[in-house]
Amino acid sequence: MPKFAVNTHREDPYRNFKFKVKWDNEYVAGLSKCGALKKTVDVVDWREAGDNSHGRKLPGMTKYEAITLEAGVTHNTAFEDWANKANNFEGDAAMSLKNFRKDITIEVTNLQGVTVLAYNVYRCWVSEFQALPELDASGNAVMIQTITLQNEGWERDASVTEPTES
Repeated sequence: MPKFAVNTHREDPYRNFKFKVKWDNEYVAGLSKCGALKKTVDVVDWREAGDNSHGRKLPGMTKYEAITLEAGVTHNTAFEDWANKANNFEGDAAMSLKNFRKDITIEVTNLQGVTVLAYNVYRCWVSEFQALPELDASGNAVMIQTITLQNEGWERDASVTEPTES
């Protein structure tokens, strides 16, 4: 079976550095890293009376791991604005129960910048926000801010299909 349905001559998988993330129908500027999409299904052990010599395993609750996004620090306040909707220094009264959750889309592109895979991640909210990294006067690194997103599931966007290569 070929690795690609449309481009059957292709052997190489997609690269992991060509991606975009968007929420509120806008791409997140300056994004440098996106954590993995991972889910785990709990295992429920079960034994049946009269057949106690061995057990059976059933699928239990599905858990979706948090996703971390990293971006270079600029004057863009998108990470901080979203983080402040779930919790901020003003306390619970300032929390936005209406807007603290967002659906996001993670798009993977080929080397030509064409979207080849997309995943929709549902009901995300910011559980951790790092505004500034450790500062080091003798360093030579880019400042990175980070948000950690809790989510309630994701699925592949079936409308995104394999493009034809030119």
